[in-house]
Amino acid sequence: MRAKVAMLASVLLLVGAASAEVCTTQSKMTAADRDTLVARARQLAAMVQANDVNGLHAATAPEYAKDFGGLGDVVAGVAPKLKGGTLVVEQVYLLDASELKHAADGSLPAAQFYCSLNQSPAEADFLIPGMDPGKYAFAIVESENATTPWRLSFLMRQDQNQWGLAGFYPTAMWAAGHDGLWYWRQARAMAANNQHWNAWLYYQQAEVLLRPAGFIQSTHLEKLRSERSAVAPPALSEGISPQAPLVVKAADGSEYHFIGLGVDDSLGKEKIDVTAHLKVDQIGDVATANKRNAAAMSALVAAYPELRSAFHGVWIFAQAPGQNPFATEQAMSDIH
Repeated sequence: MRAKVAMLASVLLLVGAASAEVCTTQSKMTAADRDTLVARARQLAAMVQANDVNGLHAATAPEYAKDFGGLGDVVAGVAPKLKGGTLVVEQVYLLDASELKHAADGSLPAAQFYCSLNQSPAEADFLIPGMDPGKYAFAIVESENATTPWRLSFLMRQDQNQWGLAGFYPTAMWAAGHDGLWYWRQARAMAANNQHWNAWLYYQQAEVLLRPAGFIQSTHLEKLRSERSAVAPPALSEGISPQAPLVVKAADGSEYHFIGLGVDDSLGKEKIDVTAHLKVDQIGDVATANKRNAAAMSALVAAYPELRSAFHGVWIFAQAPGQNPFATEQAMSDIH
């Protein structure tokens, strides 16, 4: 799904060196700590649901309030999707980084938390860059019974016995009417049927829907990513990037260099779309850019025809150095 909202912490946190800190899961917390975190997370989620930006600003930890910036736009985009939903706090974690030390050069390190789940081999890991020493918490709140289920995750910091907002991470839990586990199961079935391109992309959609925030990894997500790597088509086995593009040759001999492949649900269709980032030297005028994007779509689908059955259509994002991307979308039925 193409990102429609920014995440506050992505602006606030910078990459540093990792250090293992202390995580306490909700089953190991005192009842008082758990109840306090659950109540605060529910308060923050209710403010988002009510589009109460001023309330969220007042609830933000002081050192983060100055970078509050675009949170209003984030909340305005998410609030309508929560209408009619029941807010349920699913998980809370205490993250103690009190002993975290600044690096020798004064830079902020990354804090790493290993959270064992229910005394089992399963765990959730947090690698949060640029974290000041202190006590933090992470809470996951889900909006149930809403038209579109969403997950609201909050990073909180304790100051003077008050839990203030330090990061906000809203993510959709469904795409084209299905949740992440459904896409995971479909990806496995596709791989079993030798539809490796479809499977590789459906695994990607599953991870997007199941991962609460970019700095979180878990035993289950590692398994998902391992499965995805195992079924990757040979052309993607080494990854895809500007340095290692996927080169697709059209019937007329033209070559198209794709530097990224993903998924998107922004149109709200019955199936998700493929997204393909196309490397070009110049965007050119609108007519030229439209024609090139359409030709790139045709070449991509002709090279990998299985995509027609699993996706609604294709987005092409033409990217040239120093220029804004040029994006177009077409349904599979319109791609020839």
